[in-house]
Amino acid sequence: MPHPLLDRRALLVGLGAATLAGCAAETSPIREEQRVTPDRITYGDDPSQWVEVREPDGASRGLVAIIHGGFWRAQYDASLGTPLAEDLTARGWTTVNLEYRRVGNGGGFPETFDDVHRGLGAMAGTTTGPVVTLGHSAGGHLAAWAASRGRSDWPGGLEVTHVVSQAGVLDLTTAAEQGLGGGAVQAFMGAGPDDASYAVADPQRNIPLDVPLWAVHARDDDTVPFEQSAHYVETATAAGADATLVEVTGGHFGVIDTTSDAWTAIVRVLDGIA
Repeated sequence: MPHPLLDRRALLVGLGAATLAGCAAETSPIREEQRVTPDRITYGDDPSQWVEVREPDGASRGLVAIIHGGFWRAQYDASLGTPLAEDLTARGWTTVNLEYRRVGNGGGFPETFDDVHRGLGAMAGTTTGPVVTLGHSAGGHLAAWAASRGRSDWPGGLEVTHVVSQAGVLDLTTAAEQGLGGGAVQAFMGAGPDDASYAVADPQRNIPLDVPLWAVHARDDDTVPFEQSAHYVETATAAGADATLVEVTGGHFGVIDTTSDAWTAIVRVLDGIA
């Protein structure tokens, strides 16, 4: 069944197959001469505490911090974000591909949160333009959390101005209750949703954000339910927040495929920022 308010909240990408085909033509593979060798900056002693920074030719449009997904588990790493960083750097953005400790290599609550905060902080003072957190799946959760972190135990550092969640886990409480990812949320948080830590960690509980958020999600996502984004946007807009649901196609991974229509939709969101 369609979610209440969905038709009115959703930004439908494309408007037909012909339009979608045209969108796909806007995204092309990065040529070898366009690739930028990243600078790696460490923000701690752990092997997973680093960011890779790529600077574009000419003036930067702003900074996009890419936070990878993988249900916060150690077997998934920042290589998932490399194609996105390369593409956006070629489009004029300074990109930060952020690695962090994950479940299985020292991560969880609060360590992963500390790492995202410190990784962003490593870029403090380096840009005067917009600062966008762009995160996929579990990274979408962290991207949204990063915009609210100053309300709790993580003040200061690089301030986020915009959030783009790619099939993000935006409602930790519901995800935990549904056993999403085979119990990934409980493993990450070290507790169930009755624990006080969820009040800090759950984007759904930190509505309204003070910055705009776009939730990009496909109905045919069989990993993170579309409802995670639809319900978040409905609740956020009702609370007066600037939140937009961007409905795409391509399942869970189309949003990180830089040749896809879903990625073209994300590029258009970023183009609207700077």
